[in-house]
Amino acid sequence: MVNIGFRLERPEDYRQTEELTREAFWNRYVPGCDEHYLLHIMRDSPQFVKNLDFIATIDNKIVGVAVCLRSFIITDSGQKYDDVLSMGPLAVLPSCQRLGIGKALTLHTRCIAAQLGYRAILLSGEPRYYQKLGFTPAEQFNIRTSENKYSAALHAYPLYPNALIHAAGKYYEPLIYTLEAEQAQAFDKTFPPKERITGTLTQKRFKEVVAMQRDYIPTRN
Repeated sequence: MVNIGFRLERPEDYRQTEELTREAFWNRYVPGCDEHYLLHIMRDSPQFVKNLDFIATIDNKIVGVAVCLRSFIITDSGQKYDDVLSMGPLAVLPSCQRLGIGKALTLHTRCIAAQLGYRAILLSGEPRYYQKLGFTPAEQFNIRTSENKYSAALHAYPLYPNALIHAAGKYYEPLIYTLEAEQAQAFDKTFPPKERITGTLTQKRFKEVVAMQRDYIPTRN
């Protein structure tokens, strides 16, 4: 069993965690990746939660990173829950994957987020992975995307009992998750060149999960 440590990310860590994130996501969901650029710009976002910006270490070596931004839910009754979080990117150095680092980072983040008084963490990701980490499909709470669709990728984790019992509605993640492709590509050019591969199994699976959406149809009393 590896001994995983956690600490808050520091400015001197930024480039290393961006490199780590690039390695973790390269060719995973699309040819190349943009997640390292997302991590780079989100630290300046007003929604960025600095005290939930964690890195994982093994023998003082950075092997993982997890970050959160403030987001919100508009319930069907019109109430705004602005004490929810969006989690991601969550990245683990490829050579250190399958050691439980991603799970440990997630559990640590959830624990601290609960102590800070947040209601829930939401994220979009691979159902097969995040449900193993205790996340629940958001549809079970009647939570939809901002486009008012149920999405198989959207998951939620209440941080205290009944936190989402009245949260049925639309979830809005920060707009920063919608990236400008040209800016992302320009940023990537500051890193060593890497081959972009198309048609990987993980890319095909990503397309399958993204397509798993359906419209919300309100019930009539």
